[in-house]
Amino acid sequence: MTYSYIRLWKLLIDKRMTKTEMRKAAGISTNILAKMGKDEPVAMESLAKICVALDCTLDDIVEINGDAEKGGKE
Repeated sequence: MTYSYIRLWKLLIDKRMTKTEMRKAAGISTNILAKMGKDEPVAMESLAKICVALDCTLDDIVEINGDAEKGGKE
């Protein structure tokens, strides 16, 4: 599976909010933010905290796509 947080980064631009401001408002760690910057999966709890802080839904911040090949890592 591949994860993309491009929707979140665009939403932050629209809200004129920095990643650091979002991180503090959501109460997530810098490690979670770093993982998101690398399009790596993060815990649902962290995504939920971001959604509450930004008053949005999961669809607004993350896109998940299944890989064409099963069983292998990228």
